[in-house]
Amino acid sequence: MTIKNIEGEKKGQIIAEIEGKEAGVMEYTWAGSDKFIIDHTEVHAAFEGHGVGKKLVLEAVDYARNNDVKIMPLCPFAKSVFDRTEAFKDVLF
Repeated sequence: MTIKNIEGEKKGQIIAEIEGKEAGVMEYTWAGSDKFIIDHTEVHAAFEGHGVGKKLVLEAVDYARNNDVKIMPLCPFAKSVFDRTEAFKDVLF
């Protein structure tokens, strides 16, 4: 699985690809310079059950840690992963 983070000035996407095909995407919006909001996470039907969604959340967490920013997970899927994963509390806004 390959993960790409496409950053924009106000919005961005983290895209997961498997064998050259888009498997899922997470959309986020910057809320100032110190945090971003995970708005939406989607895993394409053909790739469900392969851990794509969790991998997208993990990439967002790694990005937040590496850039000293916080995450507000408004997306229900991302919020559920944060709620179940104590190790992600350091980046939670």
